[in-house]
Amino acid sequence: MSGRAAAGAPHYDALETRDPETRERQQFAALRDRIAAAKRSAPGWQRILADVDPDRVTDRASLARLPVTRKSDLVELQRALLPFGGLTATDVGHLRRVFVSPGPIYDPEGARPDYWRFARALYAAGFRAGDLVHNSFSYHLTPGGAMLEDGALALGCAVVPGGVGQTELQLKAIEDLKPSGYTGTPSFLKILVDKARETGADISSLGKAMVSGEALPPSLRAEIERDGISVAQSYASADLGLIAYESSARAGLIVDEGAILEIVRPGTGDPVAEGEVGEVVVSVLNPDYPLIRFATGDLSAYLEGPSPCGRTGPRIKGWMGRADQTAKLRGMFVRPAQIAEVAKRHPEILRARLVIESRDHQDRATLLCETAVADAALARAIGESFQAVAKLRAEVALVAPGAIARDGKVIEDARKYD
Repeated sequence: MSGRAAAGAPHYDALETRDPETRERQQFAALRDRIAAAKRSAPGWQRILADVDPDRVTDRASLARLPVTRKSDLVELQRALLPFGGLTATDVGHLRRVFVSPGPIYDPEGARPDYWRFARALYAAGFRAGDLVHNSFSYHLTPGGAMLEDGALALGCAVVPGGVGQTELQLKAIEDLKPSGYTGTPSFLKILVDKARETGADISSLGKAMVSGEALPPSLRAEIERDGISVAQSYASADLGLIAYESSARAGLIVDEGAILEIVRPGTGDPVAEGEVGEVVVSVLNPDYPLIRFATGDLSAYLEGPSPCGRTGPRIKGWMGRADQTAKLRGMFVRPAQIAEVAKRHPEILRARLVIESRDHQDRATLLCETAVADAALARAIGESFQAVAKLRAEVALVAPGAIARDGKVIEDARKYD
């Protein structure tokens, strides 16, 4: 692994321009070490990965055979074994901080500098040593503020810990201290920009921003950049830290060098075809909190080829919605995992989607199944499997391969309530 690039270099370090095959080889070597260490020292991973031989996890195909741990599982895992569900490889007393996210979910922060790996994203957004950064992520219980602050400090920046709220006071601080960059949500940056226009506050020192925590639609980016603030976005979570980030090329989000990212069919751990929308699953090369095949519940898709900025890492389109497509049908919840279970029972099914509609104020469900042949007996058998798995009835429609859109949806709720 290479060190930091020279000052003024276009990239944060030499890792970003590695040959893709070299990256995969080095990342999987590190992942094998993380799995082995987790099995030695983390009781939760000892249980989850009991049947996994770390030495056999050599590529993406072998990684895809490992079990998925979902973010939605963390509350129960942690409740059963406080504070972290047995998923940390570092004792709580040797951590730096413990955060509390809604749930509650307890998020550990290790003692290493730039634990959340945000310096890389900030560098790509134009932040440099000597910058003063106004950080408007929350500093209360959740890790957003610490994530960006630690990245900025590792980069050699100074930080104004603005936190959220107190708009007028934050505007005054920006006017007086003249920070060159902003970190926070795009919606709060828009609030600051609008308030500055209204009051005449001078925030012209802000020339760049790294935003996260929310979607950044093109219209919002354009509205903010109208005032001369170049806006880049990043994608992160309280569990994983940085997942992907935007560079000056504005051509998708580049996957962080400390993460191995997969796109899988929602409700399963099965990788989708290249370019297809699916759920983001991440394995982080983190010695303190080695989350392995951690399903985020977010949807995205891979982009083809490297970024025009010269970084060679894989790219994704960014956040494209939630993969949790749970719907309530006739008083019962139906989940993507149940559709996946039905498909597993019938190898003839190439792809399945449950479409829920309302006709004459009655909910109706149709299970669309791509199959090579239309067979009435197969349709009946699939319907029986659906009823056994979901405890609900659904019509089964066998459709030709390719008839179901490749948009990541497993359950389509098409009911109208107006």
